[in-house]
Amino acid sequence: MKLTTLICCSILIFFGIGACVYALSGFDLLFFLCFQNTIAYRAILSLSGVSALWLLFWLIVFRPQNTLN
Repeated sequence: MKLTTLICCSILIFFGIGACVYALSGFDLLFFLCFQNTIAYRAILSLSGVSALWLLFWLIVFRPQNTLN
């Protein structure tokens, strides 16, 4: 469970960096890393959606913010 959450966090951080590069320079890093393959690009974007949903589930069920007091 913890390993899955760490993997999802790292995927979302990578996608965030790619989005930041695209927003600041106009160069789509993720599309470039997919070798301009639209199907692979959409598959990677769907992976980020699944990662975000997993982290949302994890935050709701395990409530790690309760231990921050």
